[in-house]
Amino acid sequence: MNTLNVHLFDLTTLLFGTASVNYVAYLYGKRETLARIGTWICLAAAVVSTVALGVRWAESYQMGIGRIPVTNLYESLVFFAWSVNLFYLLVEWKYKNRTFGAFVIPIAFATMLFALTSESGIHPLVPALQSYWLHAHVITCFVGYAAFTVSAGVAVMYLMKAKREEAKVTGGIVGLFPVSKVLDDLVYRSIIWGFPFLTAGIITGAAWANYAWGTYWSWDPKETWSLIVWLVYAAFLHARITRGWHGRRAAILSIAGFAATIFCYLGVNLILSGLHSYGS
Repeated sequence: MNTLNVHLFDLTTLLFGTASVNYVAYLYGKRETLARIGTWICLAAAVVSTVALGVRWAESYQMGIGRIPVTNLYESLVFFAWSVNLFYLLVEWKYKNRTFGAFVIPIAFATMLFALTSESGIHPLVPALQSYWLHAHVITCFVGYAAFTVSAGVAVMYLMKAKREEAKVTGGIVGLFPVSKVLDDLVYRSIIWGFPFLTAGIITGAAWANYAWGTYWSWDPKETWSLIVWLVYAAFLHARITRGWHGRRAAILSIAGFAATIFCYLGVNLILSGLHSYGS
C-alpha cells in the first residue's frame, strides 16, 4: 500500500541519488558549487526523511497498531539511511570539507534503493516484541552503525590519500581530500563515537531478549555477530590507544569492521535462520 510515508521515502531516495551524483561530480569537475548543492540536497533529504518517519509513526497509530517505525526490514533500512545522512552532515559541518560526501552518501542511497525492493507495509508486532526496550535497542545500534559507515568511507579516502602522499603526487581528485593525518583522526573519532552506542545497543538488546524470551543471551546468530562486531571495534580502539595503531592498518581494520557490521545487520537477518530473521 503506497501511503504518504512511502512516497516521502521515495523522494528521499531520489534526493540521496542526486546528492551522490553532485558529490562525485564535484570530485571530477572540482566545482565547489556542485558540492554545496549536494549539501543542501542532503539537508532536504534529512528534513523529508524525518517527516516521513513521523508520518509513518502517526499512520501506525491511525491503523490501531501504534509502534515506532523501526521494526521491519524496510523501516530499518530507511532509518539506517536517515542516521548515516545526519551523522555525515555533522562531520561535513565540523571538518568543513565536502569530499566526504562522495564516499558516504552513496551508501545511504544504496540503502534506500534496497529499501525499495522490500515490503513497506505497516504490520503489528508479535506480543513478545512489544517493549520499550525495542526503541532503545534499535536507535542506539543504528547510531553506532552510522558512525561506522562514516569511518569506513573516510578510511577508503585515507588509503587513497596516503598512497598519493607517499608518492609525493599532488592534484587530481585526491588533492581535494584533507591531509591523511586529518582523515586518520576522523576514522578514529567516528569509531570512538559509534562504539559506546553499539555497546548500549547490545546491552539493551540483551534486556529486550530477556523480556521477550526469558534469557539475556542465547547465542542466536545475530547475537553472535553483534559480539564479533563489538570485538573488532574493541580491538581497533585497543590497538590505537595502547599500541599507537595509525594509518593504513587502522583504516583497513575500520573497513573490516564495517563489513562485519553490514553482515551483522543484513547478512544474518536475510541469510541465516534465527530470532532476528526477516524471512517470511
